[in-house]
Amino acid sequence: MAELFSGIEILLEYYLNSNLQTKLVESLLIVVSLSLLRWLVIKVVEQRTNDVRILHSWRKVSSYFTAFICLVLLGRLWVSNLQALATFLGLLSAGIAIALQGPLTDIAGWLLILTRRPFAIGDRIEIGQHAGDVVDIRLFQFSLLEIGNWVHADQSTGRVLHVPNRAIFNQPLANYNRGLGYIWHEIEVFITFESNWEKAKSILQDIAAKDAAHLSPDAAERVREAARRLVIYYPHLTPIVYLRADRSGVMLTLRYLCDPRKRRSTEQAIWEDILKVFAQHPDLEFAYPTQRFYTRPNEVRTSQSQKTLPEDGFSPATEGLAPVKRKY
Repeated sequence: MAELFSGIEILLEYYLNSNLQTKLVESLLIVVSLSLLRWLVIKVVEQRTNDVRILHSWRKVSSYFTAFICLVLLGRLWVSNLQALATFLGLLSAGIAIALQGPLTDIAGWLLILTRRPFAIGDRIEIGQHAGDVVDIRLFQFSLLEIGNWVHADQSTGRVLHVPNRAIFNQPLANYNRGLGYIWHEIEVFITFESNWEKAKSILQDIAAKDAAHLSPDAAERVREAARRLVIYYPHLTPIVYLRADRSGVMLTLRYLCDPRKRRSTEQAIWEDILKVFAQHPDLEFAYPTQRFYTRPNEVRTSQSQKTLPEDGFSPATEGLAPVKRKY
């Protein structure tokens, strides 16, 4: 009898070990096969396109899809009682939700980014106090190539910012590339009150038409497309010059559309044209904060000790002032 039980134990041990080995081999085959399939897909995409954004998107999507399929196949291989597993995972997830509230909120933010797509790889966004170009989107965070900060005109600082995905729930988000695809930019030009402001306004209008008006047709088409989804309405998309009087002179404000990544270059081109054209017109002068003092040429300045009264009882008066009668 003892030999019988010993034989049964040996058979069970062999069966369990062989079953475990089989599952391990099958698991390894699943992982290797899916990884090889993903590698082949990426190679095919790399041969079809050289666009960095498309390649990055394919790498991300293929990695998520491969991971999901791998988990499903491994779960079916290793888990026999799915109902018990579901109960266990339900209790486990309740505890994890309390202990890992931040990371779970990041995952929820990641799902929102993938489904609603408030921004995508390559978009220029501003979230909270940070702005930059989106260079990566991960499960718990997305990365920005920072712009602004100590660098002017929205140019890159060279730093990479890692922002938790949960920030999209509690921080205001601005996307430079959605809607119009362009942004409004303004250049302020100050001229003196003595300058010919009508000529200056006409010159600025011509410069803006030369450097920025070519974007208006494309922007108008984008406005029509965006109006189908959002309430966006612009009656005029062409460059325009506004005028108002300021304390230091007349301020002319040139307002025009520009590409978000070309704000500095377009401003430089417009300023170069302004300086060249204004230099050819003597009746146009730039204004800056100044103080002017005027003195009356015939003003009489005498000390109190040198003042004398005439016989008629009136004190001498300065030019332009009424005489003052003194009483004794």
